[in-house]
Amino acid sequence: MWTVPDATDAPDTQDADGLTVGQVAARLGVTVRALHHWDEIGLARPSLRTAAGYRLYTAGDVERLHRIVVYRETGLGLERIRAVLDDTAEDATAALRAQRARVDEQIARLERLGTGLDRMIDAHERGLLLTAAQQAEIFGPDWNPRWPAEARARYGDTTQWRQFAERSAARGPEEWQAIADAVAALDRALAAAMDAGVDPGSPEAHRLVDHHREVFSAYFPLTRAMQVCLGRLYESDPGYRAHYDGVRPGLATWFRRCVDAAARAHGIDPDTATWE
Repeated sequence: MWTVPDATDAPDTQDADGLTVGQVAARLGVTVRALHHWDEIGLARPSLRTAAGYRLYTAGDVERLHRIVVYRETGLGLERIRAVLDDTAEDATAALRAQRARVDEQIARLERLGTGLDRMIDAHERGLLLTAAQQAEIFGPDWNPRWPAEARARYGDTTQWRQFAERSAARGPEEWQAIADAVAALDRALAAAMDAGVDPGSPEAHRLVDHHREVFSAYFPLTRAMQVCLGRLYESDPGYRAHYDGVRPGLATWFRRCVDAAARAHGIDPDTATWE
């Protein structure tokens, strides 16, 4: 906090020879470098010189420096301070009100930054910034609100979890609903394709595999090799397999075959593909 200096802050009038730069810097709590700069730009120059050429500040000089320090601590720039001190037409109150408005803008920006940081921290720790009720409404009655915490325990030290958290921090219920709707629509499209006899490796199957990567990249960037790993997981993990086979019996295996065929078409061996 800054305060307007009173008479007790002024230099002793008995110092007829004035104060040196170092003495003034110590008294005002500023640096010698700042005093030299203000001298160079003509904002506050020492009025006296010793016979040896050393600069000395008079009581009047120090009073001006006090005022500069006060206005500088409000955030006013040096040229605006010069105008307030030297230009009789300059309205000091107007200058301070304008500075107050700028400070208010900075405070609002910092508050937004703080809110964003809080959300980012929560997203890294919790994954989904949704209540249990919101999760059930968006992801359906089969959703387990413990799953995000389990995912963090398992994947929290991975790049993909960090990417997921960064995206999650910017999302609310509406954005998550759109993603859930896209996933549900993809499930229906996969089931319809399998029912229609679409063969893994066909152009239609490749398009569905590409669409799967697009939809699931809402969570984190998904490469083809990583998609192969997901395809294996869909088939081997009981939870994932139950989901896909619940949409259509045999869907987990059919989709894994589609993913493997698409990977081969892009020069990736599904048998050696690893998570990147």
